[in-house]
Amino acid sequence: MSSAAERYAAARRRGAYPELTRFAAELGFVLDDFQVRACEALEDGSGVLVAAPTGAGKTVVGEFAVALALRAGRKCFYTAPIKALSNQKYADLRARHGAANVGLLTGDNAINGDAAVVVMTTEVLRNMLYAGSSALTGLGYVVMDEVHYLADRFRGAVWEEVIIHLPASVTLVSLSATVSNAEEFADWLVTVRGDTQVVVSEDRPVPLWQHMMVGTRMFDLFARHGSRDVDPQLARHVREQERRIEGRWEDRRGARPRRGRPTPRPDVVDRLDREGLLPAIVFIFSRAGCQAAVTQCLAAGLRLNDDTERQRVRDIVAERCSVLSPDDLHVLGYWEWLDGLERGVAAHHAGLIPTFKETVEQLFLEGLVKVVFATETLALGINMPARSVLLERLVKYNGETHADITAGEYTQLTGRAGRRGIDIEGHAVVQWAPGVDPGLVAGLASTRTYPLRSSFRPSYNMAVNLVAQVGRAAARKLLESSFAQFQADRSVVGLARQVQRNDEALEGYAEARRCHLGDFAGYAALRRSIKERESLLSREGATRRRSMALESLETLRAGDVIRIPSGRRQGLAVVLDPGRSAGAEPKPLVLTEQRWAGRLAAAEFPSPVQALTRIAVPKQFNHRSPQARKDLAASLRNARLAQDLGPRKKGRSSAADDAELARLRAALRSHPCHGCADREDHARWAERWDRLDRETAGLRQRVQGKTHSIGRAFDRVCALLEERGYLAGDTITDSGRALSRIWSDSDLLVAECLRSGVWGGLDAPALAAVVSAVLYESRNSESDGPRVPEGPARQALAATVSLWAGLEAAESTHRLDLTREPDLGFCWPAYRWARGEPLDRVLSGLAETGQELAAGDFVRWCRQLLDLLDQIAKAADASTATTAREAIAAIRRGVVAQSGVG
Repeated sequence: MSSAAERYAAARRRGAYPELTRFAAELGFVLDDFQVRACEALEDGSGVLVAAPTGAGKTVVGEFAVALALRAGRKCFYTAPIKALSNQKYADLRARHGAANVGLLTGDNAINGDAAVVVMTTEVLRNMLYAGSSALTGLGYVVMDEVHYLADRFRGAVWEEVIIHLPASVTLVSLSATVSNAEEFADWLVTVRGDTQVVVSEDRPVPLWQHMMVGTRMFDLFARHGSRDVDPQLARHVREQERRIEGRWEDRRGARPRRGRPTPRPDVVDRLDREGLLPAIVFIFSRAGCQAAVTQCLAAGLRLNDDTERQRVRDIVAERCSVLSPDDLHVLGYWEWLDGLERGVAAHHAGLIPTFKETVEQLFLEGLVKVVFATETLALGINMPARSVLLERLVKYNGETHADITAGEYTQLTGRAGRRGIDIEGHAVVQWAPGVDPGLVAGLASTRTYPLRSSFRPSYNMAVNLVAQVGRAAARKLLESSFAQFQADRSVVGLARQVQRNDEALEGYAEARRCHLGDFAGYAALRRSIKERESLLSREGATRRRSMALESLETLRAGDVIRIPSGRRQGLAVVLDPGRSAGAEPKPLVLTEQRWAGRLAAAEFPSPVQALTRIAVPKQFNHRSPQARKDLAASLRNARLAQDLGPRKKGRSSAADDAELARLRAALRSHPCHGCADREDHARWAERWDRLDRETAGLRQRVQGKTHSIGRAFDRVCALLEERGYLAGDTITDSGRALSRIWSDSDLLVAECLRSGVWGGLDAPALAAVVSAVLYESRNSESDGPRVPEGPARQALAATVSLWAGLEAAESTHRLDLTREPDLGFCWPAYRWARGEPLDRVLSGLAETGQELAAGDFVRWCRQLLDLLDQIAKAADASTATTAREAIAAIRRGVVAQSGVG
């Protein structure tokens, strides 16, 4: 069979695909097979899903969609998950098509928004769709880069909202990392978008070699390229190292540490340099670790740049940072940062201000920074390929807890290795540490099973916008076309088939239990009732209890204290994470009084579980930390003592129960079938019928629980909104219209604060402080409460927390968990910055109160605060709106004003 490139060459000779022919000629290089197939589908008028490895050239397909739009006189929107990637793509497209034809909309920046081609974050497009923006007129193509981001637990729903609500006339181009269920995702796209071609490529343009570094020795991970077997030499060396460490600690007769002494980072860099593996990205997964790595390299005297390169670094840095004041540069640690850059070493993480991150990215691309110590944010699509990637650890913080990285994350991180057109091969290196099994690493490196799972769920803002557009019934139907419901429905197919098979078997069992003397089903029911009462008088039907148990698990929240009914973990436990996911049974992560932490399967709760009380779980609680488990287990024991949550006591059967049991036995003896000679044979078939009937009923419950699950969640959201006056049937109220303009995760809480007037009468700094509480999320929990401004601001914060408490109670009633508790950790810095204080005083003031906030985090939260204040200015009453605009003007200054991305 001929390749797509060969077919394309033949089509070109016939004059077919003229747009692709013209586009390929302008590129100046030969397109890969998958690129040709995807572009052909686009020129044929079909939508397309392209799933290919990082660095394979997926964006070429997106750029072809841009070219098609311009040739046809239509618009093209190019969406990206993060602002940095949007800015990078904007620069690329502007260089290709000219500044007049390309615009940028990221919330922070609005440049030429009426252009034919506009690059934007996905949230901006979502907001346009709900607002019915005139900018959608003439839209022909939408490119959704990094579309696999829809699996993100916090922002993923936005991708599905856009895909569902785009006009049918728009051609959708979806670009994804390699996922194992691309066909399933494409099937869903066909149901909501029409004709969509799926193009999957698992071939990397630059081959990737896998290694492990043990100490400073480099080993191949696999016995041979393409194999899944661990290299015997590596396995033997690791065993020797483990025995050596074991023996050393046994000789000392002390407690064995969990990890040995790590290899000094300068030695690791030196080894990579001697192997010819620079430039390299070293993923550390810790901001402090990234900064410490740079400091260690400087202290070791590491120099990777010559004099010419150092001068070029100084010139680029001076140009990039010219917009920042000398005072701000001093606070930001500019000179230490510059020293590292001149030597070819840098850190890259969210704690850096955007100007510093962008400078590091430019220097790395130009080969002037040879080693970047980075957190995983670097893997989110930014164009920073390297010759090699090294993973220092295989555990990272996932937003809630420290967890092993998945095969998909491993692929995304190591996908940066190998620069197309520069390197003939890329190299992925895992740094060995005691306890790291090369077989586990081999499994991560060779696994091709990383499916795309939807994280979609209805929100308050989504509900009022949809109801305003199409009414409640149509909105419910629209949401049931989500990928989350599509996946849940597909998981039901197998269950439904089993139900059908069981029904057929039940008919046979019913025939086999039939008795010529009477109704044996009734006789069997009496036998069953007697047996159940004798074993456990209070037991309800197993099917009903199982269904109720699953429903009760759906209502759990972090901090709930529950009882594990049986097994090794029997006793009280606190919920750390409810473990809910679309289309799957809940698997709560818990901590017991015995300090065990782990996930429990739903099957371990045969009866409904209820929250006995609640205790506070620290933010970013690390259940892998022995000290953290010890402290929280102590709180759990204190809660047991305070609430008298002792062991559950079994009750004794009452006289009424005994009388009922005697009545049933008498009825059994008087039943006609009791005298049948084949009674026990019939009974065996009846027992089989009962067991299968209960199993089938349970399967039906599971089918019902998964079918229309998104619609039921939407119904609960609408019920709460109607209860609180934001909806009136199919009509949104004035309060609902204000809510429709709020895009925060705490959208309803913001609307409640605006409606109740608790934010009225504040000055600009106070409003900035109070509003920050509904969007900020602390990275670390503080033992003492953070400092907050006095006077009206403090009163408004107290009122905001009170409104949240009422809202939380209402959500609990409606089995919702959408609004998190306000976090006061950013109130004080937001207040001082809006009051005009300099950066050094704001950050040093935080340090005095025991709080930690990196400059980059400060800028990022200020930018998010600006975005929410802008929404408030459009949704609030005239007075509050004016104050919000004043707060925006007060915050947008200095390092915040100069940091347009991040």
